Amino acid sequence: MIRVKANEIRTWETTKINEEIKELKRELFDLRFQQATGQLENTARIGTVKKAIARMKTVLNERAE
Repeated sequence: MIRVKANEIRTWETTKINEEIKELKRELFDLRFQQATGQLENTARIGTVKKAIARMKTVLNERAE
């Protein structure tokens, strides 16, 4: 679910976007926890998740305008 383009996100309902953001934030928390304990193998995943959250928040902000 991470590599989703902004055009595809724009077709989603607002509630679905909010649910995805919630799930991604939980995943980001888990990744940071793994990194702190030295168990994280794919460090690039953190950046990918952060970008996906930012993309979804951008779409929500566009709708609010």
